[in-house]
Amino acid sequence: MPQTSIICSSVLGPSCSGQVPPGMGERGGGASGSGDLIFQDGRLISGSLEALMEHLVPTVDYYPDRTYIFTFLLSSRVFMPPHDLLARVGQIYLEQRQQLEAGSEKAMLKSFSAKIVQLLKEWTEAFPCDFQDEKAMAELKAITHRIMQCDEENGTVKKAIAQLTQSLLLSLAARSQLQELREKLRSPAVDKGPILKAKPPASQKDILGVCCDPLVLAQQLTHIELERVSSIHPQDLMQIVSHTDSRDKHRCRGDLTKTYSLEAYDNWFNCLSMLVATEVCRVVKKKQRTRMLEFFIDVARECFNIGNFNSMMAIISGMNLSPVARLKKTWSKVKTAKFDVLEHHMDPSSNFCNYRTALQGATQRSQMANSSREKIVIPVFNLFVKDIYFLHKIHTNHLPNGHINFKKFWEISRQIHEFMTWTRVECPFEKDKKIQNYLLTAPIYSEEALFIASFESEGPENHMEKDSWKTLRTTLLNRA
Repeated sequence: MPQTSIICSSVLGPSCSGQVPPGMGERGGGASGSGDLIFQDGRLISGSLEALMEHLVPTVDYYPDRTYIFTFLLSSRVFMPPHDLLARVGQIYLEQRQQLEAGSEKAMLKSFSAKIVQLLKEWTEAFPCDFQDEKAMAELKAITHRIMQCDEENGTVKKAIAQLTQSLLLSLAARSQLQELREKLRSPAVDKGPILKAKPPASQKDILGVCCDPLVLAQQLTHIELERVSSIHPQDLMQIVSHTDSRDKHRCRGDLTKTYSLEAYDNWFNCLSMLVATEVCRVVKKKQRTRMLEFFIDVARECFNIGNFNSMMAIISGMNLSPVARLKKTWSKVKTAKFDVLEHHMDPSSNFCNYRTALQGATQRSQMANSSREKIVIPVFNLFVKDIYFLHKIHTNHLPNGHINFKKFWEISRQIHEFMTWTRVECPFEKDKKIQNYLLTAPIYSEEALFIASFESEGPENHMEKDSWKTLRTTLLNRA
């Protein structure tokens, strides 16, 4: 798939603008000793790392905007590991508390403590995986212990801390169990095909023997998509930025292993593409292959109607693989009008403009939806990742004055937040275990076996194909 460049919409969307809400104010005048925060039309666009950290921590009369909390916690890991940020939050909290205790504002301590606990609650709920790190958990315990020591009589704060801690531990335990389960799963077996006879017996079950209704199969694919994409978390997507950053050397402990969910989801796309190609190429009779192609075209169309663009793209990619695309005699019998429409939607020209228009329509439908069926939006993940990557590459992390380019991180955060909203949609379709089991476990052909099956169906038509077929036969006979 060709590389894409980002089409930047209004850089600070209304859902994540960073605009200072009425009555919220700007923390400490919006300045710190190490550099001011710069606002433009009420929106935070840059600041030093120290100033941004101070802007995160509440005061007696200030609490940060929730979109700022999410955006800064998400983007800060590009510059420092979460446990270091948590330690700095603890220091700022302690400094403010000492000032309140030294002055005549002791009555405000209860309110101040409650705000700090609320910030920690939002952190642990939005990014619980940060606390898989022992250092981060130790810093959290140190801050909460300090708060309880200073507010021994504040039962409300103690209760909030206990609930925060319990919820975090339950979340981490659930994620750990899920991770162990996923690691036990295996990708569909790759079937290399028998020597020079890659096709199975005609009686062997194929996808049409399991499900012959395109809508039902599209619904089951949507089930699988939503289950798999739900394992992706905001900080996983931020690895796209932090792993490619050559200037900032700070890394979170274990970051390199946290890309598992991204790789697993990308692998699902590849497996679905190869499964489609396998189902077509393994069919013995041309009439049945034609039916199989038309079936998958209908499935892709139903995926498009649902808003499942990732499965739709995977199916189209599978039908465009060379072993399938070269079957000209088979394709000549296919009613391709529907397929042409699908390819039009996924036309890569103008940075996939047609797809982006369709995605925007699905997004608007989701936002105004009255039913869960209308809320489904599953973007082409490969393109989404490339958008984040290129947004990162074309905008610097730092401005010439040394400030962090927070305008850039607002936009990255906005896109990731929107993606996460889509992943939380509950699938409204009834689950069919039999169909899903087939989709997830059916053997798929290797690229070599696909070509063998393709050539057995329709012999080579030119010198290049004849040479390829000859090479394949020689290779397989040598193995035998």
